[in-house]
Amino acid sequence: MDTREKLDAFQKRIDNDEKIEPKDWMPDRYRKQLIRMMSQHAHSEIVGMLPEGNWITRAPSLERKLVLLAKVQDEAGHGLYLYSSTETLGARRQELVEDYIYGTAKYSSIFNYPTLTYADICVIGWLVDGAAIVNQTMLAKSSYGPYARANIRICREESFHKKQGYEMLAKMAAGTPEQRRMAQDAVNRWWWPTLMMFGPPDDESPNSAELIRWKVKTKTNDELRQSYVDQMVMEAEAIGIKLPDPELKYNNNTGHWDFGEIPWDEFWNVIKGNGPMNRERIKARRKAYEEGAWVREAAMEYARKKQLREEKAS
Repeated sequence: MDTREKLDAFQKRIDNDEKIEPKDWMPDRYRKQLIRMMSQHAHSEIVGMLPEGNWITRAPSLERKLVLLAKVQDEAGHGLYLYSSTETLGARRQELVEDYIYGTAKYSSIFNYPTLTYADICVIGWLVDGAAIVNQTMLAKSSYGPYARANIRICREESFHKKQGYEMLAKMAAGTPEQRRMAQDAVNRWWWPTLMMFGPPDDESPNSAELIRWKVKTKTNDELRQSYVDQMVMEAEAIGIKLPDPELKYNNNTGHWDFGEIPWDEFWNVIKGNGPMNRERIKARRKAYEEGAWVREAAMEYARKKQLREEKAS
């Protein structure tokens, strides 16, 4: 078959909801888009450990320390699943990692904000992981098999993270006046950056149309964002938290909640590397990567010698 026939056959498989597997033929553009998207997802899981890891030793009880430690460990596992899935497309993990530590590859803008109080940890669990679930539930139906399967497991673990965050925030919201102020302050600071997590508006998103045509994604950024707002309004009301948007209002005609203008200038500024914690996050990841070089080298040498021994034995 020529290229046109291959493209038509590929699109037919997509339209029939077939999963594309690593050894299947795929357009170069499809492969490149997946590598970009999946590696950014993996980077985000790893960088996302940093805002929370800072609070492991300062959580208010042993139970909360254990919960947070387990959650950070889960995020490391999510990064592993996603890097492994990306490698099925022929990408090299080391190159992917170095591309965001030393290069221009991106990760989620949300992880460039500081965690000022323990209430931030609760809000990340509720708002940020809640947004991740909305997005990853869609990605669990992705046309690329390894990515879809990785997200199925990730969603199961993220659901626990969200429940933990919501339960902790509910306790703070029902606590002392100071705890309630901390909880509300954290929600005020994280609400708008969380809405930005879904990406730019559809009319400014350069990749959405192509990703939806290939069913890597099945909903647009704005559709996902609207679903998220509709869900969060009810959850906030249930625990007495006020979302910081004076324009938030139920629309009887659409059956959805209307919300105010997202500060997109802030989003693009963070994406360009000028967020509150961009430099600190990259500095921390670079330091960990460089100090861990000897571990990677030792592991590679062990694997090489093991292979030589097996070859001699055979």
